[in-house]
Amino acid sequence: MDRSLPTGFAPEDRPDKPVRPKDAATVVLLRDGPSGPEVFLQRRVKGMAFAGGMTVFPGGGVDQRDADTSVAWSGPEPEWWAQRFGCTPEVARALVCAAVRETFEESGVLLAGPDASTVVEDTGGYSAARQALVTREVSLAAFLAAEGLVLRADLLRPWANWLTPEQEPRRYDTRFFLAAIPAGQRADAITTEAAEAYWATPQQALTDFREGRCHLLPPTEVTLTELTEADDLASALNAERTLTKIMPKLIERNGRWHAVLPGEPGFEEA
Repeated sequence: MDRSLPTGFAPEDRPDKPVRPKDAATVVLLRDGPSGPEVFLQRRVKGMAFAGGMTVFPGGGVDQRDADTSVAWSGPEPEWWAQRFGCTPEVARALVCAAVRETFEESGVLLAGPDASTVVEDTGGYSAARQALVTREVSLAAFLAAEGLVLRADLLRPWANWLTPEQEPRRYDTRFFLAAIPAGQRADAITTEAAEAYWATPQQALTDFREGRCHLLPPTEVTLTELTEADDLASALNAERTLTKIMPKLIERNGRWHAVLPGEPGFEEA
């Protein structure tokens, strides 16, 4: 597939040597819809330094406080996540915490509850805490402790690991998670990072992309393509996954930049 990137997306000033990537987490929120699973998507504000104007899933970089070991935790331990994502338990803990924090900050969906078997049904009462997380006035661990909440790592599923191309001045080693939106909660667009947010089936989103109504980065496009194979929410969450780190390459053709994935024509020559 020809993945031509929007004009101005590719870096104008390439670094002399590859920049060390920052750990990041992305969460694909899912729900069952009348035509099958639906995903929550956000179109990022055009002026953002990374992926401005692109349609993405909620997510962002790991904060150093995401590694706080005092966070109340329920579900697979960091060692389990470390084996799936090929990292240390310390990094794995931070990734899971970042996934929960970023999802709450960007969509208002909170994967936490009063105990290991329950989930918050209405997050409206945590709006002030949500803003404090955005401004880094409070850490995820401090927020959960103050509200008597437990992080529900068992609500997340490991899905993929994507690494930003070496030519980019901003690079992320991003782990993708799947999660069903908890009953009673609503995903919103109350974030300065998104111009709009909406639910769509993976196929609808891909059709919009191919017909030029939205722009997708390769990880988003591939994830949506993979999710078209799921008949319902349960089959998506229960899919068996073998994770490997995927790093596209950028090549220039006729004045436009194109992303090429491993195994595609032109990748070895890039």
